Amino acid sequence: MTAEVLATAPPKTWFGQPPGLTILFLTEMWERFSYYGMRALLVYYMTKQLMMPQARASVIYGLYTAFVYFTPVIGGLISDRWLGRRRSVIIGGCIMALGHFMMASESLLLPALATIAIGNGLFLPSLPSQIGALYPERDPRRGSAYNVYYVGVNLGAFLAPLGCGTIGELYGWHWGFTLAGVGVLTGLAIYLAGARFLPPEPLRRGPAAGRTTPAERPGGTLYLLLAVGLAVVILRGAYEQLGNTVALWTDESVNRAVGRGWLVPKTWFQALNPLLIFLLTPLVVGDWARRARVGREPSPATKMSIGAAGIGVAYLLLAAVAALSEQRGAPASWLWLAAFIAVLTLAELYVLPIGLGLFARLAPVSMASTTIAAWFFAAFFGNLLAGFTGVLWTRLSHAAYFLLMAGLAAVSALILYALRGAAARAEPGQSLGS
Repeated sequence: MTAEVLATAPPKTWFGQPPGLTILFLTEMWERFSYYGMRALLVYYMTKQLMMPQARASVIYGLYTAFVYFTPVIGGLISDRWLGRRRSVIIGGCIMALGHFMMASESLLLPALATIAIGNGLFLPSLPSQIGALYPERDPRRGSAYNVYYVGVNLGAFLAPLGCGTIGELYGWHWGFTLAGVGVLTGLAIYLAGARFLPPEPLRRGPAAGRTTPAERPGGTLYLLLAVGLAVVILRGAYEQLGNTVALWTDESVNRAVGRGWLVPKTWFQALNPLLIFLLTPLVVGDWARRARVGREPSPATKMSIGAAGIGVAYLLLAAVAALSEQRGAPASWLWLAAFIAVLTLAELYVLPIGLGLFARLAPVSMASTTIAAWFFAAFFGNLLAGFTGVLWTRLSHAAYFLLMAGLAAVSALILYALRGAAARAEPGQSLGS
């Protein structure tokens, strides 16, 4: 084959995307399997095995899930300035695996959680920050790449309760935690095996030529990202209850019987959210593509405001179900819980992958990991809010508590709606949309 033919041959693709996206997809899938697998067991482990009071368990859960999103701020800086993305992923993954194996010892609970959070700080921002470099600047697939990546995140989250959750409930919590550690190592093995498909390391000497920092971009992009982050903090205060107080409500107040007395394992309901993300993402992305062809695709902030409002609707539904259940003195049907998760999941697709993509697209090349970390920093404060509002679970009726969560989502939706114009101006080619 001549050099001319080789030069004009189309680049290799897997499933219509660069091979590197598949490697990042699978690496993140297994890492999320470990994270969500351990998270599915954590509250039950603390309250049932360690016999902690619910309020203390909720605070520990909130602090852990918060610091998982705080350490990436430091880890992103370390990755951008010293280690580089690949070494950060490898070192961070090894540290996380060690933390999961430490969970097998009851006396090491808090040190193990701290170890996982530290490893996650290096790993989490360094993986998605490699996505943009897989594509030319104007490649039309670039925008949807983050939705594809988000499917990988949630495929791992779907498998986690079925794997770690089932093993933990049936054979012992410690075996579930051990399986989570194996998941991290599996992801690292895939990452190392597919290293040749990943983009080269960028220079770590300040911003790349031709790219400006968010503070230098026209239209006050830095302030836009800060405001979006504030809205996400408030929203996550409600959203993150799925693994905290909603999980407790599932255990206490939901009839999980199917057929002749078989009880659906409570951790399985946490698998429904990622399963629906896997199924609904093609439909949602396809709808956006159709709207884009006629010039009516919503701007990023408009999408996010729609999603935040949808999460509020989901909690209004749960508040009504909880009120009716309390009035009747009988547990609610698991079908209502499934309906809540379905509405919440559809709304989530309009918020979390859109926000991640927004931060990634506006990031300077040499500070990509740090900018991605700023997105996760919003999750840090949001998880703190979720953990501390969880203390109110035993002080309010369940219906009143879920109404409070709906109020948080509504405030977030209003902030994001007010930002729709700035978000449209921040990216060339965007319009306000519908």
